[in-house]
Amino acid sequence: MNRRSFLFATLVTAAAPAAVRAADGALAYGPSHVFAAYRNGQPIGTHALAFRQGPGEVAVTTSIDFAVRALGLVVYRYRHRCQETQAHGRLRTLSTQTNDDGADYVVEARQEAGGLLVQRREPQSVVKTSTGDEALQQAGWIREVRAANLLPSTHWNIEQTHRASLLNTQTGKISHMTVSELGRETVKTAKGSLAAARYVFAGDIPMNQWFDDRGRWVKSTFQAFDGSTIDYILQE
Repeated sequence: MNRRSFLFATLVTAAAPAAVRAADGALAYGPSHVFAAYRNGQPIGTHALAFRQGPGEVAVTTSIDFAVRALGLVVYRYRHRCQETQAHGRLRTLSTQTNDDGADYVVEARQEAGGLLVQRREPQSVVKTSTGDEALQQAGWIREVRAANLLPSTHWNIEQTHRASLLNTQTGKISHMTVSELGRETVKTAKGSLAAARYVFAGDIPMNQWFDDRGRWVKSTFQAFDGSTIDYILQE
């Protein structure tokens, strides 16, 4: 496999949108929320979320670790780490580090007076030297100011189903999409089943995603760049 993006990065604040909070104002999620990931029915790793709620703020850590094997050998690895905080329904800070099968990405974002300042650094590229040899060149930082209410593609926040664009947490670029709700379905988890609403995302991050009645992300399925099917099963 090549180094094209295998997944979207995946990917918390003083006051998150009401849809992800219980009636008493507490966050609908517990301290941890873990999915087992499968590629064409075979386990490849985990996508884990850790939540920490403080006064007027929610911090979320995302950890994704995948390894695809063929004939007993690892032929592809993906590692993504994301730390984010949100306050009053807006992203305050974001820091991500991604290794997509050897290609490294870094994204940093924070709220400033003019909007959300996003800094991103793409993987090294191969360039020709003056002598005709090839050499690796590290890209510099790219700085862009985005809308203050832009949300990241960390997938846990049901508010993303009402958005036409998200900040891609792997690349730092803007992902555009349309979202349609298909109705309620029964979702199987590692410990049983539950009712959830299904949303279909089309555009830059095509996927199916399910949220339960508490507003928690409970399932995903999508296709990787090689045509394989990726399924997320909630471990609870």
